[in-house]
Amino acid sequence: MSTLLSELEKHMLEAVADLHDIPAGAYNIRRNGEGAARQSTEHIQINPKTDKPGIDIIVAPGTKNESIHIPVIITEAGVEDLVYNDFVIGDDCDVLIVAGCGIHNDGGEKSQHNGIHSFQIGKNCRIKYVEKHYGEGKGTGGRILNPVTHFDVGENSYVEVETVQISGVDSTDRDTKVRLNGDNSQALVTERLLTDGVQAAISQLDIELYGKGTTGRIISRSVARDHSHQEFNMRVAGHNDCWAHIQCDSIIMEHGCVRAIPECDAMHPDCQLIHEAAIGKIAGEQIIKLMSLGLTSEEAEEAILAGFLK
Repeated sequence: MSTLLSELEKHMLEAVADLHDIPAGAYNIRRNGEGAARQSTEHIQINPKTDKPGIDIIVAPGTKNESIHIPVIITEAGVEDLVYNDFVIGDDCDVLIVAGCGIHNDGGEKSQHNGIHSFQIGKNCRIKYVEKHYGEGKGTGGRILNPVTHFDVGENSYVEVETVQISGVDSTDRDTKVRLNGDNSQALVTERLLTDGVQAAISQLDIELYGKGTTGRIISRSVARDHSHQEFNMRVAGHNDCWAHIQCDSIIMEHGCVRAIPECDAMHPDCQLIHEAAIGKIAGEQIIKLMSLGLTSEEAEEAILAGFLK
């Protein structure tokens, strides 16, 4: 798995850059439970909360082609971090938001980050939110990540949510919800997840479609290796003339366990809701085909997983 992990780790660590590699644009960097660096721009204001840990991010109407980076870095054992980040995004915006947490734990106590994010998105926006999580370290202490991410989306707006977590995290309980309140709003939520060892992952993905002409898609791909366990609860709910689709594909290896529960709730005669889920192992003919091209069985397996999680 080394090649697969090294390639994916490279992309994840871009979201948790150290203080010597600060990205352009607005950013807030949190390290070991404390604010480490912060920068606003002309159109994006980042302000610390006064009543609880976290920040308020205000994006002015009409902001285009700008980015916001809000990584969290934990490098010590025994850190239990809880943060609330609230976004208010004005009308007619086009913004990339990159979040995520990297935990390096070499100690015997658990390190944990709970990030609670809320988004109020105006009309005619195009927002991409990328959340990448990564854990590493030789210690016996757990690496725990529990993200909560909720979106309220206005008329004619499009939100794309991309979440990635590839190995290294011992326990995660993920909660992602999108409410398409405005007419003709759209959401695409994609999730990629790999667990190994005895790691456990629970994921709740919801899209509520309230506006007329709204569309929503959930795409989940996961790999459960060794004795790891995964549970996916994916739900779309149609309250108006709308369309939504759930797609869940999982690969089980060794003694891994996956439980996938797609759900469609229809509350309007003109909503169209579809779901599909597939769980299985890597096909033997795929391994054989790649081995015929000169790869070892391990290299073939790695190449298949890399393509599946891409």
